[in-house]
Amino acid sequence: MSATVPRAASQSRLVRLGLDRSVLIAFACIVVLLAGGALYSREFLSPEYLLQQLQISAFLGVIASGAMLVILIGHIDLSIPWTVTLGAMMATAVAGWYGTPGEVLAIPVGILCGAIVGLVNGLGVAYLRLPSMIFTLGMNAVVQGLMVLHTGGSAPQDHATDAMHFLAVGRPVLGIPNALFMWILVGAGVIFLLNRTAFGRRVYAVGNRERAAYLSGVDTNAIIVGCFVLSGAAAAFAGVLLAGYSTKAYQAMGDSYLLPAIAAVVLGGTNVLGGRGNYLGTIAGVILITLLQSILAVMQMEEAGRQIIYGTVIIAMLLAYGRGDLHRK
Repeated sequence: MSATVPRAASQSRLVRLGLDRSVLIAFACIVVLLAGGALYSREFLSPEYLLQQLQISAFLGVIASGAMLVILIGHIDLSIPWTVTLGAMMATAVAGWYGTPGEVLAIPVGILCGAIVGLVNGLGVAYLRLPSMIFTLGMNAVVQGLMVLHTGGSAPQDHATDAMHFLAVGRPVLGIPNALFMWILVGAGVIFLLNRTAFGRRVYAVGNRERAAYLSGVDTNAIIVGCFVLSGAAAAFAGVLLAGYSTKAYQAMGDSYLLPAIAAVVLGGTNVLGGRGNYLGTIAGVILITLLQSILAVMQMEEAGRQIIYGTVIIAMLLAYGRGDLHRK
């Protein structure tokens, strides 16, 4: 028994640092996609094209950052699509309603609205003990209804603020998109939270075995609520950035990000049952998903073909990781 515990602790440290097979597989697939894309088009490896892909990855990366925290505790957040839309619409609406003061408050209000959705999700899952898949799906429908009422069923007329546009598309430092810096900041925060704080250690503990964590003195409900709040805030912040990228908010702008965000986290090696995963893997998963989508778009493949290849690659990578890795608790 005494030899097993140190070995398990050592393996846990390696997993958190990203030194596991799933991360290596994900990065190997990225190299394969880059090589394949370069064979199809010489422009695929150009610095400008790669920066553009990283900029697009940043929006998905911010969403996946929050989604990963929820998956690590063994739950799932299906309210992401309309939380993204909520953050974008409320940020632009506040700017339109209140003029200059609204422009200052637009981004914080958008993120706060997402955090509120996450708070409701967390309370429902933690204290009412409702299945996260069902409860968050219901919240997604509620937020959708509220946004339809807010806009009258049409696209809102309020435009993104200059600050939102700057954070999403500005390139003041060496031509690197500001959106990428936003993802780096969010990612650094998640890495610090998971690896350097008591909250992070408790996230892994709850994900491994919630009852055991509770009996050891962990406030498991607080951890669950906190992860959902952070997921909602991250999704809303991504919505703010997307509104800045497209210069306005619009209906259902987050619908296309739910499956890619969850897929990126899982493809990066995070256990879908919780308790195991690292942010380096999520980074690899986000870049992998973005490159795959880009290659299929460049090849001008029909939507049906894209979905078939997209799903096949995800299934193949999950099989490559092995059922033992994905279901080990």
